[in-house]
Amino acid sequence: MFRRQASRLASRCCTLASRECEDVRCLLSAGGSRAMSTAYTVGDSTNIKWHEGSVSREEREKLLDQRGCVLWFTGLSGSGKSTVAYTLEHALAERGKLAYVLDGDNIRHGLNQNLGFTAADREENIRRIGEVSKLFAESGMITLVSFISPYRADRDRVRQRLAPGDFVEVYMKIPLEVCESRDPKGLYKAARAGKIKGFTGIDDPYEEPLQPELAMEVSKADGVMKAPEKMAGDILAYLENNGYLQRRPSSEAAAV
Repeated sequence: MFRRQASRLASRCCTLASRECEDVRCLLSAGGSRAMSTAYTVGDSTNIKWHEGSVSREEREKLLDQRGCVLWFTGLSGSGKSTVAYTLEHALAERGKLAYVLDGDNIRHGLNQNLGFTAADREENIRRIGEVSKLFAESGMITLVSFISPYRADRDRVRQRLAPGDFVEVYMKIPLEVCESRDPKGLYKAARAGKIKGFTGIDDPYEEPLQPELAMEVSKADGVMKAPEKMAGDILAYLENNGYLQRRPSSEAAAV
């Protein structure tokens, strides 16, 4: 009796599994779109399903009374990216706004610790942090990304992944000679001595943004540095004037 019950149960399981597989095949052959299929291929992975949350971005931004976005600080090593980003984070916190800094050095301690500084690894470094910053922005967070990100194409790919208006490129403009004379970490000296290979600005290129939302003139050739508080204040004013420090209007939220 037990063997007959077990046999019937096994037969039923096989039938259900066969039906589910057939359902997936039919849905995929009908177009394979994320909305229609229960399983599909992403990159090298198969049978991946997208799960929509029940809390909308609009609701999250309403809770925070702000608009999620990514401020992407790019520039040479020693240009003051992280200093200004952390200064801005503090200023936003004082205004009751939620912000978080994703710093290039810090990220390489964990998420990106398996990456080096080849062109391929640099590209993957930016791809990963781009995806993380996208999630942060969609959660309603004002996300401050501080990465050298030397290649224009890598930055543009991140921009394309985000919703319109979510990506704010902040170019920290400063002459290479000034960065090298400051050399706060001793990296330029090591690169000139051949101890560091592929160092941005020395033996690897930095591609300036063509049309950044914000270009901060950190210093001219005279080496006089603009105060971080002044630059953070200018960026704060940009956020204020462009509506990031309040939740987006309902009509605009519907399009996100």
